[in-house]
Amino acid sequence: MPNAPPAAYEAAVDHAAFLADWAKPKLATKSLARGEAIYGRVCVNCHGTLDAPGSLPTALRFAEGTFKRGADPYSMYRTLTAGNGLMVAQTWMVPSQKYDVIHYIRETFLKDRNRAAYTPVTADYLASLPIGTTRGPEPSTIETWRLHDYGPFLAGSFEVGTGGRNVARKGLAVRLDPGAGGVGRGHAWLLYELDTLRAAAFWTGEAFIDWAGINFDGRHGRHPRVSGDIQASLPTMPGWADPATGSFADPRPLGRDGRPYGPLPRSHVRFRRLHHAPAVGDTADAPRSAVVLDYLVGSTSVLETADLAKPLQREGREIPVAVRSFSFGPRSEPLVARLAAAPAAAAIIGVPPASGPAATVVAADGFVDVRIPAGDEPLDVAVALAAADVASLASHAASLVAPLPRALVARPAPPLWPGVVTTAIAPGGGTGPFAVDTLSAPDTNPWSAQLRFSGIDFLGPDEAVLCTWDGDVWRVRGIAAASGTLAWRRIATGLFQPLGIKVIGGRIHVACRDRILVLVDLDGDGLTDRYDTFNDDHQVTEHFHEFAMGLEADAAGNLFYAKSARHALPAVVPHHGTLLKVAADGSTTEIVATGFRAANGVCVEPDGTFWVTDQEGHWNPKNRINHVRPGGFYGNMFGFHDVTDSSDAAMEPPAFWITNAFDRSPAELLRVTSDRWQPLTGHLVELSYGEGRVHLVLTEPVPDRPGLVQGGMVALPMPDLPTGVMRGRFHPTDGQLYACGLFAWAGNRTQPGACSASAARRPRWASPWPCTRHPGNSRSRSPSRSTPAKPASRRPGRCARGA
Repeated sequence: MPNAPPAAYEAAVDHAAFLADWAKPKLATKSLARGEAIYGRVCVNCHGTLDAPGSLPTALRFAEGTFKRGADPYSMYRTLTAGNGLMVAQTWMVPSQKYDVIHYIRETFLKDRNRAAYTPVTADYLASLPIGTTRGPEPSTIETWRLHDYGPFLAGSFEVGTGGRNVARKGLAVRLDPGAGGVGRGHAWLLYELDTLRAAAFWTGEAFIDWAGINFDGRHGRHPRVSGDIQASLPTMPGWADPATGSFADPRPLGRDGRPYGPLPRSHVRFRRLHHAPAVGDTADAPRSAVVLDYLVGSTSVLETADLAKPLQREGREIPVAVRSFSFGPRSEPLVARLAAAPAAAAIIGVPPASGPAATVVAADGFVDVRIPAGDEPLDVAVALAAADVASLASHAASLVAPLPRALVARPAPPLWPGVVTTAIAPGGGTGPFAVDTLSAPDTNPWSAQLRFSGIDFLGPDEAVLCTWDGDVWRVRGIAAASGTLAWRRIATGLFQPLGIKVIGGRIHVACRDRILVLVDLDGDGLTDRYDTFNDDHQVTEHFHEFAMGLEADAAGNLFYAKSARHALPAVVPHHGTLLKVAADGSTTEIVATGFRAANGVCVEPDGTFWVTDQEGHWNPKNRINHVRPGGFYGNMFGFHDVTDSSDAAMEPPAFWITNAFDRSPAELLRVTSDRWQPLTGHLVELSYGEGRVHLVLTEPVPDRPGLVQGGMVALPMPDLPTGVMRGRFHPTDGQLYACGLFAWAGNRTQPGACSASAARRPRWASPWPCTRHPGNSRSRSPSRSTPAKPASRRPGRCARGA
């Protein structure tokens, strides 16, 4: 698929006017700042900084490299406009943005470090530029990630303050105040951390977070921080004392950086599920959800919700007050929750009971705790939390009334995403053996939700379920028809970068960065009422690159996903750069293989082996197609392992390498299980994120190397899709391939824009295909074509081959 033609205004851009501004100090300073922001958000990902290379080894290091298409400002502008090699045309940039980033590159990288590439802007140079009459349109100020209604909560890694003392790595940010627009448009929030079951922060203000991160503004090397005014916080530590010892010591294993990671022992705390429940003020016209956490402290069941109380009036100002409400089951021993660090204060809400043990608030050692007495009967306790003096808060708390979590979850959940969004199927045409139908996505929807699809599976013959990288899950009906209307329903929100989905026994499993969860519909309305934790062994740091890729199962029901390594940094936790297996009952996680950089999906084979792709960068000189065997090490020295020998002999070789010209970023592989795809049934196909293609994978045994295979790929003769293809499945009923994808980081398929490109696609077998058998494929007797068709847009002989 060729790049789209430049915008019409490009023919009339006044290039000299932009460059002349650089001679004016005030304008030049502003341009430099804007260019630095653009470079830090987009360009640094591939090209790196002065101190560190980017993620793409072939990308130009501006401070030292040679420009292939000219280093003068106008040549750089043309490269941004038309693209060059692996860098696609930056169609999202208007002329002012291009010249801002060019100015930044020149002043930062070229002027003092790469003088040969620093072309002076002289009067003669300005006179040589094409004559123009326009500066083009103003840059768009729309930031889709801010418009997105994420629902009442959003999971992610969030930092409170700076310095790393308070990072909720498996964070759950919950909106406390009423109002439309979801968590991002609130004014008061509570941040939980699910690994430690602590409340990391209570904050208020006009801004939720700074939106810095790869899934928000696209930045590499950053994670979001909370914005506004911190009313109370608790640094990294257990949120509950160990019931067996009463200690708040953190018993978790330390990473290689000396910090604890992963969940607390299950004998200490265990997060079980999250409930949607009607909040105070919920109405049929304006449904509002309370977020109820459901967990164990030791053997005691706990339900917890948070709310915003009326403010405390003090010396002519209003002090925000948060409420944490608990419902406890029978308790064989006392429990202690750590609420906040000093100077925040806490107080029990309501009037204490006339007799019997009661919960008490205790301030000691720089912290504020609430102590829950042992007892055989259920107990409800609510605590007010504020940046106030104890006496004033206690007086205020005595008059407050708090919601009881056990009462909330007994009622049906509110319909947060009512209604259906309809789109149409656009049947594919053409004369080749494949046609590609477009299952149009509901890009225009009531929640301004981005639709960067990252996983797909089926709920029935006519219904699919898809997750998005932005945390939503959608159901779509009508897929069985050749044409007609699709009915889309949003059924879940706020998840932590899901990149895989699997329906097992009718239950929807979603693979997120923080856990694998199961969506539960309790009342049959099709919407998610409860998010059950299937497995949360995930070891998460705040590093942006730690994607949890794919979700597949073997015949025994065990689940598999791949965990990316850190970007250009040594591994910290054992899960970095690994293929992981989760037991069929979710009870355990084990490492299957190591040495991956960014393994984008998993194909599970019946013989206990796997196919795992990996991405170019750092220790990976090119993209790899790996035939993975348990216990193998696959080459990334930045992964977590004990390998010290970096030679080729110390690693498992890939089945084959892929050149950038063929596929700059492979996604997952899958077996063709459909008889409708004869003669390819039983063969492997690869989905390409980088090129928006489907490739046929051909393999054969390596002579004299038992168990090893080698092979190559060829593009199937179907149109390139306009977005990167991430996931696909063959439908068990109609036998066709359903694929979905997104554009988020480096790739050649960027429609409809730099921030979001998505599509659900159905490549289907449309006509017979003459063929002969391919004797070298050791895994299938299905024939393969002898003379591949080559569409005009594809160069003859374009294939990958390796040993």
